[in-house]
Amino acid sequence: MALLGNLIWFLFGGLVMAVGWFLLGLLMFVSIIGIPWGRACFMLGSFCLWPFGREIVSRRAVTGKDDIGTGPLGFVGNVIWFCCGGFLLALGHLASALLCFLTIIGIPFGLQHLKLVGASLAPIGKTVVERG
Repeated sequence: MALLGNLIWFLFGGLVMAVGWFLLGLLMFVSIIGIPWGRACFMLGSFCLWPFGREIVSRRAVTGKDDIGTGPLGFVGNVIWFCCGGFLLALGHLASALLCFLTIIGIPFGLQHLKLVGASLAPIGKTVVERG
């Protein structure tokens, strides 16, 4: 079922959204300061390509220990991200989710957009893992 959801997602908007995340990631990599946000953009871009069967979790939950992105510097990075565009990305995903919720068929896609809302607000310190 995840494969079917991913194929439909990919054909009807997932590819476009992923390209947008990848372009934003490349823009972030232009400066050395933007590398943590660029890394997060590529992680979210890959999630945008194939979201079904995967989920976004804290790296602390996966590794069992703190790293630079899950500690105080990660918090500061997320605050900077939120102020510089994360809020607008989250609003875009929220609007897309609301549009998807207008139809019964679009509900699973709207739920994926809601996952991306949370990730858009605070991507530093997160990673994508296979579900189950």
